[in-house]
Amino acid sequence: MSAAIVRRTMLAAAAAFAFITSPASAQNTAPVIAAASDLQFALTEIAAAFHADTGMDVRLSFGSTGNFARQIREGAPFQIFMAADERFIAELHADGFSRDNGDLYALGRVVIMVPGGSTLTPDAELDHLAEMLAAGQISRFAIANPDHAPYGMRAREALITRGIWDDLQSVLVLGENVSQAAQFALSGNAEGGIIAYALALAPEIAPRGTYVLIPDDWHSPLRQRMVLLNNAGDVARAFYAYMNEPAARDIMDRYGFALPEGE
Repeated sequence: MSAAIVRRTMLAAAAAFAFITSPASAQNTAPVIAAASDLQFALTEIAAAFHADTGMDVRLSFGSTGNFARQIREGAPFQIFMAADERFIAELHADGFSRDNGDLYALGRVVIMVPGGSTLTPDAELDHLAEMLAAGQISRFAIANPDHAPYGMRAREALITRGIWDDLQSVLVLGENVSQAAQFALSGNAEGGIIAYALALAPEIAPRGTYVLIPDDWHSPLRQRMVLLNNAGDVARAFYAYMNEPAARDIMDRYGFALPEGE
């Protein structure tokens, strides 16, 4: 079976993983937030806390930052955009889709994660991955699609830094976003993958494998920025402000999302 067929098959199997809504999604008046998929678990908790504290609801749509930026340009009715790479926010603002450049809400990190029982041992320098790859012992290795997913872009940068990007091409499995990449990496059909630290910390994912942080100087910073889009209403503005409240920051901290000092 060709690598292209494997990728298409795995993408189809995981398609439902890319879109998740809050429990109040049936309420059409709730604003829709386009959020990078590394926020899947953290932001779901924050939305629940926001409802408990304010009585207001939001709807959450998770996916790749690049795809969301394209959809916003095409008129998608999102009111907040929470990107995994601030470059997309800057470009949208320059083209008039937001009133300002928004706010930095997190610095992301990437990890190498392997499922339980994998023959691959995760290590920060990716030495065992390189050894197994050279020995022809890697059949599948997952990352997010670097064409439009920032976590995939950083995974590619890290693999280039390690000098094994070209050798991995024949065994790469590309997720449409980093959440799908995590599913692929931990499916048992792959030896592992490079995913978001926040996903590796999630209670729903952590028990399924082991991980190690990849050095953050192996790739460009994952400066994650959020912005209110031009059609943002009062509830969206309230949620945006809530992201800086202690309740939300405590959840973000628990999922490994830090902020640089002074920002």
